[in-house]
Amino acid sequence: MIRRLNEAILKTGAPIVVGLDPNLKFIPETIRKKAFAEYGETAEGAAEAFWQFNREIVDHVADLIPAVKPQIAMYEQFGLPGLAVYDRTVRYCHEKGLIVIADIKRGDIGSTSQAYALGHLGSTPVGGTSVRGFDADFVTVNPYLGSDGVKPFIEVAAGEGKGIFVLVKTSNPSSSELQDLMVQDGRGQMRPLYEVVGELVDTWGSGLMDGEYSDVGAVVGATYPEQGRALRQIMKHTVFLVPGYGAQGGRGRDLAHFFHPDGLGAIVNSSRGIIAAWKEEAYAAYGEAAFGEAARAAVVAMKEDIRGALEGK
Repeated sequence: MIRRLNEAILKTGAPIVVGLDPNLKFIPETIRKKAFAEYGETAEGAAEAFWQFNREIVDHVADLIPAVKPQIAMYEQFGLPGLAVYDRTVRYCHEKGLIVIADIKRGDIGSTSQAYALGHLGSTPVGGTSVRGFDADFVTVNPYLGSDGVKPFIEVAAGEGKGIFVLVKTSNPSSSELQDLMVQDGRGQMRPLYEVVGELVDTWGSGLMDGEYSDVGAVVGATYPEQGRALRQIMKHTVFLVPGYGAQGGRGRDLAHFFHPDGLGAIVNSSRGIIAAWKEEAYAAYGEAAFGEAARAAVVAMKEDIRGALEGK
């Protein structure tokens, strides 16, 4: 699957993934009013607004990007109607030829971890047949429970020809509370925990190579460029999923060393900076009626920002 993602990045020239993390405050009033008129101010109404919003965004950016990243929590908060729209969004993005990175951040052990993996990447036996759950192409995985929590995802991904991205150094400010702790590694050396996790990811990924890169990727935040530089040296065959661009402060100039000379090795996420671009001063001229066009313009600007950083590398 990582080979397919890399091919799509090269085809579009955009190592960009758009985060489909809808929020009612991002959605134009006309869409909200229409959804609420049909379903009331209910979970069903909110879910319908999400669907109409997502579809418009995807329609305007699908030809520019290789992938999308829906954050499942934004949908789960509305219960079953929200999850139905999450599923509908995943399917629609596949119809548009996009790779779907499901941001689920799951992590457990044994049969529970396997159930998560089957539900989001694979299929589950039912009698003499099997059913597919959400059917994403990649999922994000929390490694806090160790190998027991990660290996079921790797096994399902291997069987399905899919992939995972393991949290290594996340973009949020408090990530340092745990991820930067100095710990003793297997060689008796004191190192930041994120480096130890990075080495584990590199080891896990060595058994799931797809060309030059592994189907086991790593989440490394744009807001920590120096840590990203160190992790790139540890994980030479790992693709980085890079959150924190735009709204959280990351810029293209921070990310050049996340990439390899071939222009691969990383895919950068932007959520609010694209789907809510119409609310930003730089794109205010589009207005809420043209929020899809504003999102497209934001993708083009992000693409140019990253390209400029890589050319000046």
